[in-house]
Amino acid sequence: MPNSNNAGGAFGESEPCSKLAFADWWAGTAGSRWVKTPAGAMDHRRFWDAMDHLDTEALRSIETELGRRMVTEFGLDLSGLVLDMTNFATYIDSANDRAPIAQRGKAKQKRMDLRLVGLALVVTRDAGVPVVSHAYPGDRPDVTQFPMVIEELVTRYRALASSVESLTVVYDAGQNSADNHALIEESGLGFVGSLPPSDHPDLLAIPRKTYVAVDADRYPGLSCVDTEVTALAVTRRAVLTHSPTLHTAQSRGFDQTLAKARKRLTELQTRLARGRTRRTRDAVEADIAAILTPRWVNEILTVTLTGQTPSELRLTFRTDAAARKKLEDRIFGKRILFTNRTQWSVAEVVAAYRSQSEVEAGFRQQKDPHVVSFGPMHHWTDQKIRVHVFYSVLALTVAHLMRRQADQAGLHMSVRELLNELAGIEETVLLYHHGGKGRPRARRMLTDTTPTQDRLADLFGINRYAPTR
Repeated sequence: MPNSNNAGGAFGESEPCSKLAFADWWAGTAGSRWVKTPAGAMDHRRFWDAMDHLDTEALRSIETELGRRMVTEFGLDLSGLVLDMTNFATYIDSANDRAPIAQRGKAKQKRMDLRLVGLALVVTRDAGVPVVSHAYPGDRPDVTQFPMVIEELVTRYRALASSVESLTVVYDAGQNSADNHALIEESGLGFVGSLPPSDHPDLLAIPRKTYVAVDADRYPGLSCVDTEVTALAVTRRAVLTHSPTLHTAQSRGFDQTLAKARKRLTELQTRLARGRTRRTRDAVEADIAAILTPRWVNEILTVTLTGQTPSELRLTFRTDAAARKKLEDRIFGKRILFTNRTQWSVAEVVAAYRSQSEVEAGFRQQKDPHVVSFGPMHHWTDQKIRVHVFYSVLALTVAHLMRRQADQAGLHMSVRELLNELAGIEETVLLYHHGGKGRPRARRMLTDTTPTQDRLADLFGINRYAPTR
């Protein structure tokens, strides 16, 4: 009579949690049958030894070669690339001086108490596959890292693209500076970026009646003016767009901001009306300034403070409805896209700009604690942190290549959905006892699979690893 034991999924029964636990995890998968690796090679100390061999130059060489092979093997389209930057919180002790790459700065995960490691990624618009990564100290502004990433991008892909001029890099206004844009102009790269609307009142003043539809099928409701703008020391094409969806979201968000400001002003007004405050006029004026700090609030709320001594201070305020409407008409829903792609249609420029969602999806994936995660990171030196960044980005790269391949085969799913499906392709060991004598005979077989899992197994060639009778 057979007994069954689960020998793990084709891609592992569970997530490997730490280097110390890796050997036990590996033994519970089917991988130990495919790769005859000595048990000692799985010891956690061997991982440290391997990491010690990879300095910054070695990591750059490996990533460059991997990028070259990805482009040639998978036919990645390099004509559209998206650049963005983020940072990741670490748990490195403040007194540790062996990891200067981990610094306190503006934490995008809102963990102001933790040291940060910054990461810049360049990904393809084609499925968001990372092709360049750059780790940097978490206290450095993103805009300062832009030149290094662009120089690395041009160096790596000059030989792979038909010409550097065929590459178009997409990035947001956070990377803007005159020096950065001069680098883009000198490199010959195509670019699609954005400009802060409030910096260009002449464009915002263009009457809405002159706007035309971008593409009613692809972008319902989106309208634009195709013009020029002088910014960052050059004059280039500008596409001023208006999105009803963005307009509504900005209007709703601003109403919430105004409501919070009015509530705080009402509370301050009530306290002053009691005549018992000890705060000086200067202190109260500072409170009012703080309340009016959020963008545009001081344009809409008019505040009057009377009296000189604490007991005499009184506050009144009103909402300027006309100014509120003027603000909404002038700026809500509008974006200024900035590009040197003069031959592209407006829809192509918009599509390029919106492709930033690909790199943002990659960052969200790395911040997912369960699938293709950057953390937790248990390293305490610069060199090992850089190795950790490398293999974290490599995991993201493999996952997005697989998602891209599945998508091309008609299987449209997220990375999490894809890996969950693959994890469900499991192997079972049946142990047969004959009359209770001798050693049991083992038979390996796959568990029942779904039609989607069958298609994925064929797509990725998993069946060649499946047990045979």
